[in-house]
Amino acid sequence: RQGIGEPSVYHAVVVIFLEFFAWGLLTTPMLTVLHQTFPQHTFLMNGLIHGVKGLLSFLSAPLIGALSDVWGRKSFLLLTVFFTCAPIPLMKISPWWYFAVISMSGVFAVTFSVIFAYVADITQEHERSTAYGLVSATFAASLVTSPAIGAYLSQAYGDTLVVVLASGVALLDIGFILLAVPESLPEEMRPVSWGAPISWEQADPFASLRKVGQDSTVLLICITVFLSYLPEAGQYSSFFLYLRQVIGFSSETVAAFIGVVGILSILAQTVVLGILMRSIGNKNTILLGLGFQILQLAWYGFGSQPWMMWAAGAVAAMSSITFPAISAMVSRNADPDQQGVVQGMITGIRGLCNGLGPALYGFVFYLFHVELNEMAEVETLGKASRPNMANPTDESSIIPGPPFLFGACSVLLSLLVALFIPEHNLVLRSGSHKKHSNGAQPHTHSPQAGGLDGKEPLLEDSSV
Repeated sequence: RQGIGEPSVYHAVVVIFLEFFAWGLLTTPMLTVLHQTFPQHTFLMNGLIHGVKGLLSFLSAPLIGALSDVWGRKSFLLLTVFFTCAPIPLMKISPWWYFAVISMSGVFAVTFSVIFAYVADITQEHERSTAYGLVSATFAASLVTSPAIGAYLSQAYGDTLVVVLASGVALLDIGFILLAVPESLPEEMRPVSWGAPISWEQADPFASLRKVGQDSTVLLICITVFLSYLPEAGQYSSFFLYLRQVIGFSSETVAAFIGVVGILSILAQTVVLGILMRSIGNKNTILLGLGFQILQLAWYGFGSQPWMMWAAGAVAAMSSITFPAISAMVSRNADPDQQGVVQGMITGIRGLCNGLGPALYGFVFYLFHVELNEMAEVETLGKASRPNMANPTDESSIIPGPPFLFGACSVLLSLLVALFIPEHNLVLRSGSHKKHSNGAQPHTHSPQAGGLDGKEPLLEDSSV
């Protein structure tokens, strides 16, 4: 067996940490390069770049997951990490090529899907949620630490050193996969023939979405996830740029903001979530999380002072309990052989939002003319003050962040839908899910293999 030792969760954890640590280092340089490359329509182009990347990832994830069932996880870990990190050196070589390659890299930017398949290969079903939690916590930890380090190095030594360091970390990750990561999928678990082992139905990104209407409870949950995650996905793509260019945060303040909110989010999802689930129940925890998200988005939308952003960031940390609570509700109430099917629907909805959300936010910013007139004001004169927006209108002076208010309205609709979700008896009325459970799909990570629409190994693997 190639690699060091037996395959373990710790191999997966190192791969995820290094990849997202490299990208986290670039938080500050990327905001500068983005504005310098697209000075007139910064938010619009940012939304389009992340939107294209998200949609390509949504379309390609099931196919890459299916191919990894045939050729093994290691080769696809190498492929996804390489293409995800390929744009990093281009930041200083050619910004236009950098953003073009970022958009196209979405085809392979599905490392999490392959990592979850890797973890599922080597864990028992009762260990899987803990292992997935460790991977997700590692991802959060990498993004809590790296932006602050990147901001400090950028301030002290310049952006070029940060890009070189990020490229080095990415190469280290690739080298670790090549030399240290053992293959998790044994030969006997793979199909014998390489000729036609993949069902195109299995690789269809819309397969999970087509099942949404089969059960009213599942439909309510999926609508709740869509309406609440759409603004969240858009916010992730543009919020740090918004803090830097519209509110006037310095690079160091943005990095500190990421770190503080990240630590608070980890505490909320570990300590606070458990207390709330035991004290007020699963459904009420979801409703409370949505309520915090509405407050957070409204505060971001109307807030124009730095202290307002910090206060809203603390609320944002509390709103992070929503999706884990939804996943827990599904896990507790769905039958064991339906877990992957329902979780896969939710994951498909989130993947779609990762493409639509950034594009929506960028378009709304563009409609309201929310841009910065001079980046130099932020760098030299305006670190402590809020710079003026280009083409100021009555709307932009009253509502600094219009997309966040659109997001608050979307989450309010999500809250109204969530009120009708029954807390128990989450069942798919789609016929027997056990008729093919006699070993047709031997992979240990595919308990839903006997579903109505055949094998869908990636669906459960990509659910957080």
